[in-house]
Amino acid sequence: MLNIAVLVSGGGTNLQALIDAQATGQIQNGAISLVISSRTDAFALERAKKAGIPTRVLLRKGFAEQADYDAALLALLKEFQIQLVVLAGFMTIISETVIRQYENQIINVHPALIPSFCGPGFYGLHVHEAALEKGVKVSGATVHFVNEVCDGGPIILQKAVEVLPDDTPETLQRRIMEQAEWKLLPRAVELFCAGKIVVENGRTRILD
Repeated sequence: MLNIAVLVSGGGTNLQALIDAQATGQIQNGAISLVISSRTDAFALERAKKAGIPTRVLLRKGFAEQADYDAALLALLKEFQIQLVVLAGFMTIISETVIRQYENQIINVHPALIPSFCGPGFYGLHVHEAALEKGVKVSGATVHFVNEVCDGGPIILQKAVEVLPDDTPETLQRRIMEQAEWKLLPRAVELFCAGKIVVENGRTRILD
């Protein structure tokens, strides 16, 4: 049974999708053992507490140097014997120090079809604003491993979502959450915990 940490900053809808997947037995070989928030007021903390999951708040501004923050984060992950880190709307930079310690053990969900609308500055509604400005007909979501390049790690799963003519950034964001993010993230965690994701030459292969 793998111990999973979910890192959050906001409402926690992707966290809830993972909690629900665990409750229904979709995620069989792992358990959410810790939720870490970058904000004290994140509603995701309430979701975790309701599910009986231990929570911690780690504020970047509470540390003078990035190295001090990294050490505190790694200490928490070690304390809870974490084997998989899931970034679910986490808005604090994960440094190379942490990434090296957890190579191919950190996954992130991004609200677009990477390599479109990704990289520095593409987060939250900014992603959907850019997609609508470009006039794309489909967008979607991507779950990928995290490496030193922003949104540049090996892609695990993707799902396309139709963009409608009258979409706003908010309606597109909601549809991508409902049709893609909340399905892809639990599936990726399920596959990881079952040992079915192999990384070869910067690409993933899903085992049968």
